[in-house]
Amino acid sequence: MYGSSINQGASEGWLATLLAELSSGLSALYSDLHDHIGQLLVVVMSEFGRRVAENGGFGTDHGHGSMMMLMGGNVQGGYVHGMWPGLAPEQLVGPGDLAVTTDYRDILGELVQRRLHNTSLADVFPGYTPAFRGVVRDRMPV
Repeated sequence: MYGSSINQGASEGWLATLLAELSSGLSALYSDLHDHIGQLLVVVMSEFGRRVAENGGFGTDHGHGSMMMLMGGNVQGGYVHGMWPGLAPEQLVGPGDLAVTTDYRDILGELVQRRLHNTSLADVFPGYTPAFRGVVRDRMPV
């Protein structure tokens, strides 16, 4: 069962193998499209997080906190955006989850408006108003 939440490992194991594949693919894409990097925007995100503690199967169960990575010429990169909630027991949510500090719609909303120039965010995210976090600059002219 490739990619299972059991026996995930850390620097070795299924998780490390999957992350290495992702890294290699993103690196190849960046290399191949470098001349057009200003027009490139790649979003990598997980639809769920993982618990902090290892479970009985040497993996991790689904959790709250997650991650998102952006790659492209207009990304305000070089550092982590957001807040680090901490790993102390009193900083965890529920039964051992990282706290969610950024709503993914804030990031995606910024991308939709600033990179795709779509200002109809109420149609894209009904009932939610994204708070931009300054993760990208406007799209460069083609």
